[in-house]
Amino acid sequence: MTTPGVLLPGEVVPQSALPATKKGTLTLGPGLHHVPPSTISATTTGSLQTDNKKGAIWLETSHGRYQPTVGDHVIAQIHHSSTESYSCILTPHTPYAILGQLAFEGANKKTRPQLKSGDLVYARVSKTKIECFNSATGKSEGMGPLKAGMTFSVTPSFARRLMMGTSKDGQAKGGVVVLEEAGEKVRFEVAVGRNGKVWIDSSTARETIVIGGLLVRADEEGWGVEMQRKMVKKVLRDV
Repeated sequence: MTTPGVLLPGEVVPQSALPATKKGTLTLGPGLHHVPPSTISATTTGSLQTDNKKGAIWLETSHGRYQPTVGDHVIAQIHHSSTESYSCILTPHTPYAILGQLAFEGANKKTRPQLKSGDLVYARVSKTKIECFNSATGKSEGMGPLKAGMTFSVTPSFARRLMMGTSKDGQAKGGVVVLEEAGEKVRFEVAVGRNGKVWIDSSTARETIVIGGLLVRADEEGWGVEMQRKMVKKVLRDV
């Protein structure tokens, strides 16, 4: 992944900055807009990021509101329901996202999850709604209701960094190692939403709060990799 530079609203992405893709398909992420026939311009201020392997390009902002993008994994909270669907909150600033009551792996009217106001789900943004399964395969792929645990808020850009995973040599692609370091000391489950929500469920509430607090501080205080390792070791020492 490379970082070509910073763009301002309305500026055009130079052709030289576009990722090379074998299939010729380019995926646009947050902050970018396609102007036919072949112009891509910025809709906000941010650092241009590209992923040649995935053929993706997007703008990374340090702060700012989350804008739903097709394919994003998000943590949504049920607000209310109707006969056919749930209305879900992604952020306080976006309209309700619609989740079909049967948009779960193998769900029918008898087996569908019974969700109520305040419940959480791990879902993916589709073209007009969110869903808790891969519509192409019919599998949940880790999505669905999130039971117990706690949620913590981070910036959307930090959430994206968390979701980048690790490289073959074990290095965190997004420069965030809190979860990996904490995982060597305690066992927990985690789900990261592109909308800036992180759900954590450990064996004790104290562990959950500590891990979530470390993530929030790493985001707010801009900890580098070494500082993250130092703080995880220090904070989890007595947990």
